[in-house]
Amino acid sequence: MIWIVVALVVIGVYLSWTAGRLDRLHSRIDAARAALDAQLLRRASVAQELATAGVLDPAASIVLYQAAHAARQAEEEHREVAESELSQALRAVFAEPPQVEAVRAAPGGEESLTELGEAVRRVPMARRFHNDAVRAARAVRKHRVVRWFRLAGHAPFPLAFEMDDEPPAVLGDRTSH
Repeated sequence: MIWIVVALVVIGVYLSWTAGRLDRLHSRIDAARAALDAQLLRRASVAQELATAGVLDPAASIVLYQAAHAARQAEEEHREVAESELSQALRAVFAEPPQVEAVRAAPGGEESLTELGEAVRRVPMARRFHNDAVRAARAVRKHRVVRWFRLAGHAPFPLAFEMDDEPPAVLGDRTSH
């Protein structure tokens, strides 16, 4: 009888520990998602400011503004596509070093480029942290014990954030001044 009680206590402790671990992983996902959202918003805001500053040629300004606006306004189910389109627009606008030099020559252009460069470099890092947290939570949620005892509760299955986040070469390689 004592062994049955000990076994039940050990199983209870294990289930409680696993549920706590899963809860911590979900909290980590929430924090990583908030950081990713902040970086995506920052990147879109800086791109939008640059597009409206009058330092880019009109066509580039329109392309960049529309992509940044769409990324900021996208609903959750369309967010990955909108953010990928902003990455593509940034690469298209800043494909040529002369465009960067024109922006740099404008008043406040160097600061804008530095801020945009920092923003585009932080997005992949924030996305990687988020996706690593998702991967860890998925690994725990795949265990039979977690499924059998419904240790995840009603938490939605974590989804990775997949997007094109490659920065423009001229901005991704810049170092802060």
